[in-house]
Amino acid sequence: MKRISLIPWLLVFTASSLLAADTVEQWGVYEIALRGPTNGNPFLDVKFSARFTQGTKAVEANGFYDGDGSYRVRFMPEKQGEWRYVTASSSAELNGKSGRFAVVNPSRQNHGLVRVADTYHFTYADGTPYKELGTTCYVWQLQPEALQEQTLKTLASSPFNKIRFCVFPKRYTWNTNEPIMYPFAGNPATTNWDFTQFNVKYFQHLEQRVADLQKLGIEADIILFHPYDEGHWGFDRMPADVDDRYLHYVVARLAAYRNVWWSLANEWDFMKEKKESDFVRFGEIVAHDDPYHHLLSIHNGQKIFNHTLPWITHASIQNGAAVEEVGRAEMYRDVYRKPVVYDEVKYEGDIANRWGQLSAEELVFRFWNATVAGTYCGHGETYKSDDQILWWSKGGVLKGQSPARLAFLKKVLDDSPAEGIEPIDRWQRPEIGGQPGKYYLIYLGKQTPTNWDFQIPKPPLGKLQSADGMKFTVEVLDTWNMTVTPVPGEFTLKKKDGYAYTDMNGQNVPLPGKPYMAIRIKRAKE
Repeated sequence: MKRISLIPWLLVFTASSLLAADTVEQWGVYEIALRGPTNGNPFLDVKFSARFTQGTKAVEANGFYDGDGSYRVRFMPEKQGEWRYVTASSSAELNGKSGRFAVVNPSRQNHGLVRVADTYHFTYADGTPYKELGTTCYVWQLQPEALQEQTLKTLASSPFNKIRFCVFPKRYTWNTNEPIMYPFAGNPATTNWDFTQFNVKYFQHLEQRVADLQKLGIEADIILFHPYDEGHWGFDRMPADVDDRYLHYVVARLAAYRNVWWSLANEWDFMKEKKESDFVRFGEIVAHDDPYHHLLSIHNGQKIFNHTLPWITHASIQNGAAVEEVGRAEMYRDVYRKPVVYDEVKYEGDIANRWGQLSAEELVFRFWNATVAGTYCGHGETYKSDDQILWWSKGGVLKGQSPARLAFLKKVLDDSPAEGIEPIDRWQRPEIGGQPGKYYLIYLGKQTPTNWDFQIPKPPLGKLQSADGMKFTVEVLDTWNMTVTPVPGEFTLKKKDGYAYTDMNGQNVPLPGKPYMAIRIKRAKE
């Protein structure tokens, strides 16, 4: 049996081995490669797919043409055990090929794809909590090879577990260099593209970078369209049939990678050649073609998209004002009843653009406001650079002060309840988030008190009948200096009135009179 190994966890089989059993790990990538016709235009002329079955369970996966007579179909098995498959194609050479393979235990770092959990939060498929902490590098994978590798090295030591980036190249402020390659056949000098011919090397490179991120445990939030073309290449104004064919192709290539998220567009409303109905169509295509139903959303400029549509899994929001004040960040939760990710709240940096000159303190402040409100936040960095390499667009190295503080926040999130942080009291200042009767996180933001009277709200009906007598431990977190200071002793609850609980001994929590402090309260072990 001949096996071709492209990357360690990717199995590729030639036609001669199709009837042999083999293995792949759960949530890994099983790939079938066949030789097929090269005459005409295979991108347009040949349909290719496979049906994977296990008992009564069946999954249909579209295949794609990968150039030089090679056709591939990829499958991400979500259940262990034996699977079988049979191919279907408009070409006799590709039709009716069958085989079987075994799906075994996932490797230690493989937790599966990320799903929505408990309405407003996320979890990996194996039940491991996923606490999103993302960053943005729009076209890092289209820079020179050395810069791409530097970006991966930076990410490996960063706190970020998701990165947003574009499929298409970008032409914008601080990003006017040409990409290393282009998605379609044609002449870059004249931008005369043949939209019927994909450049397979472009998409092979894209999926390799997705695989590289997967090895680092980082989700790839893939932006399918964007407006930053400036009429230079025309990828923002392709005909509808080209848009649709491109989506079918990208989903066929990438859907089997467990760390993929789909973002239909960045600042969708700034794409003046597209209508809102176009993006609805795009979403329906992606949702239909993706057999694993990866997370799917769309990012706004000034006009927020209709995130109530059933195929949208979470709200990807650009709104820095929503997280400038404690108590406002959860507003989209109330509307959409879905996880809310503030993927853009402006960026830490010093460029002239208003969206790229936040202080590190302000960006970290916004992250904490989003956290206590039961939502998630996104990072970006835009410090001036003579070499025109700004992290938010090209990657490279991180220069700001926020990543270290966000790593501290990541530790707090990892130590928080698996169900996620919920807004417990949005009326009280400071606002309280957590899980009633179990865990409370209070963020004081820019306030500078020297003490805090211990008081937590009465748990809602259905959570607890009474909290009288419960014991809690308290820690003071300096979110800027990244320190944790335990408060001596335990706090024992006694109902103060019908609304709140206080410590029965009247204790309070001493504070240093500095901004950016938080208080963490945990149920004491009995």
